[in-house]
Amino acid sequence: MPDGHQPAETGKTNDPPGKLRRRRAVLDLLKQQGPQDAATLADQLGVTAMAVRQHLYELSAQGLVAHVEVARPVGRPAKLWRLTPAADAFFPDGHADLATGLIAAMRETFGEAGVDRLVAARSREQVAAYRRRMARARSLKTRLAALAAARTDEGYMAGVEAQDDGGFLLVENHCPICAAAATCSGLCRAELEVFQEVLGDGVTVERTDHILAGARRCAYRVRPRRP
Repeated sequence: MPDGHQPAETGKTNDPPGKLRRRRAVLDLLKQQGPQDAATLADQLGVTAMAVRQHLYELSAQGLVAHVEVARPVGRPAKLWRLTPAADAFFPDGHADLATGLIAAMRETFGEAGVDRLVAARSREQVAAYRRRMARARSLKTRLAALAAARTDEGYMAGVEAQDDGGFLLVENHCPICAAAATCSGLCRAELEVFQEVLGDGVTVERTDHILAGARRCAYRVRPRRP
């Protein structure tokens, strides 16, 4: 974000507030759902495809979105719009500079073992906090919903998708600690372990998408263990 605290602007300062809100809504949908065409975005926003295209072209002029053309069986190719790296400024960054600086200082002062202890302490706090959020949840579905809500509160834009095999996909569309995780790989490893611990031995948790590996999102496949 420009000053570390205020959200970036999505248009000119004299643009009406409604126009700015709709542009921000377009960015949020592309962040949460990945590449979309104008018609799909329009359906979700309740406006015309023409109106959405105008927003997309203006966002494109600002370098915040780009498109690729995808062939369809019938008709003209579809334009699928996606966010560019410049759009990351519109989403929480977890105070990246501070986090990476603290990790570097910890590593220099206490060595890698000290960093591992820091990560372990953070994991214990996460486990305790998530268990409190999940205290009244009984089924795997409701426990995952509570976990996703907790992660969303932390800036991960999380959600749960049911799978055909009876399992679920825990999806995180944003990583507010991405810069810190790039510096300290133990953070990502620990989060997978935290999910496994709070969801219990009755399920398996497997990471299927990873932002640091180049994916659009982080995703975790959660399935009940077979007897």
